[in-house]
Amino acid sequence: MEKEEPIEGAIKVKLLFFGPLAEKLNQRTIELSLLYGTTINQIIERFDLKSMVSDGLIVALDGDIGVDFDTEVHDSSEIAFLPPVSGG
Repeated sequence: MEKEEPIEGAIKVKLLFFGPLAEKLNQRTIELSLLYGTTINQIIERFDLKSMVSDGLIVALDGDIGVDFDTEVHDSSEIAFLPPVSGG
């Protein structure tokens, strides 16, 4: 049976940050309550990560890497923010 989403109200998600993002935010994991219908892009704006998007930030939603930033998150979603990898 599929889990039904609330039509309105709050949902709870888990954000995971790696590398320089974890250092910037001084946290690796944040549990967050959001309004139903919140998009990944809105989370990016909330945490001021726009500059990292242009540098190649990748987002994984529930294990799916490279999702569209206009995707709505759902209750109990896990959103991982993966900074661009640099090397030489």
